[in-house]
Amino acid sequence: MDIGVISDIHADSAALEIAFNRLEQVHKVTQYVCAGDLVGRGPQPDRVVEMMRERMMPTVRGNHDEWNYVLKPENRQYLKDLPLEWRGEFDSRQVYMCHGKPGNNLWGLYRDHVSNTLLNMMLTSLGADVLISGHTHVPLFVRVERGVVVNPGSVYTFSNARATSHSYGVLHTSDLTFDLYDVTVPLGEQIA
Repeated sequence: MDIGVISDIHADSAALEIAFNRLEQVHKVTQYVCAGDLVGRGPQPDRVVEMMRERMMPTVRGNHDEWNYVLKPENRQYLKDLPLEWRGEFDSRQVYMCHGKPGNNLWGLYRDHVSNTLLNMMLTSLGADVLISGHTHVPLFVRVERGVVVNPGSVYTFSNARATSHSYGVLHTSDLTFDLYDVTVPLGEQIA
């Protein structure tokens, strides 16, 4: 099974549309998940929330999703109702998803701050084969004994003081590999 993994859209509907089109038409994923921060900073928060609501995909609440942005009431309620963590199973793989790190959506998992031992302990404690997070805007893929930890980076492409990787990922549950793609680069020019 191939799973499209997105995070940190920050109200960039154009970038999200590119990611969804590629995930559907090119990568032909079976499922999508989103590690939060649908809104904040960007130009089209209502459109992004509506795109997410249409797909009814597992999505967790990011820190920006908790703040009171000017949104249509039904979109504000959707963000309020998002869980801080999500657990599910794909292809007999136990998946845990949060925005930042387990138990806190304001702190992220940076590779130079976590050891393989710590990540293995996290996965074991969570009873998960896959831990999906976001928040850092920095892509991450680490394989440890228990499973994998992935972060697709941030989808948004507009100019902002906060850096963006303008990326999304595809998680392959069969062998727990993870491919990363840049929405600003044509697919034929990318190295997966």
